[in-house]
Amino acid sequence: MTWQRYQNELIALIAFVFMLGAYGYKTAQVSSQGQSLATAKHAVEEVQEVISLKKIWDDTRTGKKVERLQTLVPSSKVTWSSQNKKVTASYKNLTATELNALVTKILNVPVEIQKLKIQKVASSYNVEFKCKW
Repeated sequence: MTWQRYQNELIALIAFVFMLGAYGYKTAQVSSQGQSLATAKHAVEEVQEVISLKKIWDDTRTGKKVERLQTLVPSSKVTWSSQNKKVTASYKNLTATELNALVTKILNVPVEIQKLKIQKVASSYNVEFKCKW
């Protein structure tokens, strides 16, 4: 008999609990949707970056750009070895301006630098460089 007396309040309480549950579910779904949207955008950006990098790495002019490193300084200072998209170079007795120009060119060429060793000997520099593309 006491249930009948508080029946309206009990129905209101159950409706309120159901409303809170629905609100929590909706909030969770909205945040989940936002996260999945952010993940999808990130994946699309990564794919676009991979595509652009592939275009750069597949460029046939990369070899010519690497060959310019050989003519950047006088040939008496360069020891050059090139094999199947791999280059090993050794530069001896470079001045500071030649070193600056060489390093700038190396860093602007789309290659994978395997070794870049710069040593200062008195007022000149020696550079060992190995890369592939």
